[in-house]
Amino acid sequence: MQNPFRPTAGATPPVIVSRNGVLSEFEYGLTIRSGAPGLLTIFTGARGIGKTVMLSAAEDAAQAQGWLVISETATAGFMARIGEAMRRAFGELGERPGGRRITGVTLAGFGVTTQLAPEEQVGWREAGEKLLGALDSHGTGLAITVDEVHAADRGEIAALAANVQHFIREGLPIALVFAGLPAAVSDLLNEGVATFLRRADRIDLHAASIDETADSYTKLFAQGGHDLAPELARTAADATGGYPFLIQLVGYSLWQEAEAGPLTSEAVNRAIAAARRRNERTVIEAALSTASARDMDFLSAMADDDATSEAGEIGRRMAASPSLVGKYRARLIDAGLIEQAGYGKVEFAIPGLREYLRSHVIR
Repeated sequence: MQNPFRPTAGATPPVIVSRNGVLSEFEYGLTIRSGAPGLLTIFTGARGIGKTVMLSAAEDAAQAQGWLVISETATAGFMARIGEAMRRAFGELGERPGGRRITGVTLAGFGVTTQLAPEEQVGWREAGEKLLGALDSHGTGLAITVDEVHAADRGEIAALAANVQHFIREGLPIALVFAGLPAAVSDLLNEGVATFLRRADRIDLHAASIDETADSYTKLFAQGGHDLAPELARTAADATGGYPFLIQLVGYSLWQEAEAGPLTSEAVNRAIAAARRRNERTVIEAALSTASARDMDFLSAMADDDATSEAGEIGRRMAASPSLVGKYRARLIDAGLIEQAGYGKVEFAIPGLREYLRSHVIR
């Protein structure tokens, strides 16, 4: 049995821990095909908490019920790419004229430019209506997933929401699933550019159960013929903090140790250390890459605390005014580095960030 762990962004893990029932409303909506609340879903959570994995799980659920899936990331022009994917899909259903070839994309109108005469070019909404009508006649529908929605152009999000709302009013089988950082998603919904999306099921993903993580380790290693004692499985699980990306990293390194020899306490500790180093390189350092010097001062002031931090105390350590503290607090929440932990309190959103700051940042 090869190493089953996949510590790569968006890769499907061997076991999705503590996520039972998360997609139940979405899956039920697929059977209704139009207008079910679960067909509009937004996943939020910190970096590495498994948002992209849940998008993939939603896509798998839709495909299992015969739905067409269009998967996108919210980089510039994603609306046009969805439009082109819908046009191609409609053609593949058997009504595509011969000789059509894509020559470009018109982003402003979210349309698709082809070599057809202008009056024959298909607009975004028209392409969607035709495709959804064809899928409806086959008893299926279309699921659109959009990742990293916090980075999206607000105009494109507003246009997508408006068109999906139109499809729902027409009784067409459409599902829309988003994923993004919590604060940015909240801003998106509160700005009014996509008020329709406020009706979506918002699912905030949190840390997995340590008990379930330890149990999954024990079972997976047993399946691979490796003996992992329960107390060592618990040590490994504790080190992850229930953070899905770390669950994969620790499992991956632990499997390498198992391939080299017996899983002793020393082997588990080596695997944990290797996983933490990789987490620092791939998650923490990437997340800090755009932080300013003053951002780092704020984070370093938080790192002095063993748990949550109070805004007033952070200001004292930074020698900063309440307004300045509030400014950087908002910036860091938007960046997904910290999160609210009650009135006037914040905590780190990324596991291991406090320890990293304590060992790497000189104040």
